[in-house]
Amino acid sequence: MQKDIEPVALARVLAGVLVRWLPVALLAAAIFLLSSVPSKELPRFGSWDTLVKKGAHACGYGLLAAALWRGFGWDRKKWWLAFALAAAYAVTDELHQRITPGRHSSAVDVGIDSIAAAAAIAICAIARARRKPQ
Repeated sequence: MQKDIEPVALARVLAGVLVRWLPVALLAAAIFLLSSVPSKELPRFGSWDTLVKKGAHACGYGLLAAALWRGFGWDRKKWWLAFALAAAYAVTDELHQRITPGRHSSAVDVGIDSIAAAAAIAICAIARARRKPQ
C-alpha cells in the first residue's frame, strides 16, 4: 500500500531539489545563451581578447562542475559524475557554436572547459576537507 505524501513534506522536498539544482540550470542556460551570440556581436577586448574569452570559458565550466557536485549533495562518490556532465556539456556547447553564425567549434575549448571543471572540483574537495573538524 502506498502512503500519500503530505503537502508540506512534498513542498520541502521540492524546495530542496530547487535549491540544489537551480544553480545548475541557470549556469547551463547562461552558457547556452552566451554561445548563441553571433561572432560579430561579441565584444572585443583587444590584445586581451583570447585571455578574457578563454578565462570566461574556464570560469563558466568550473562553476558548472561545482554546481553539479553540489546538486549531488557533495557526495564524494559522485565528483566524477559532476566532472563528466560538465565535460559533456562542453562538447554540446561546441557543437552548438558550430551552427552559430561566425562561431566555430574547438577541441581546445573543450579541453579548457574540462580542465577548469576538474580544477573546480579539486578546489571544492580540498576546501570541504579543510572545513571538516579533525
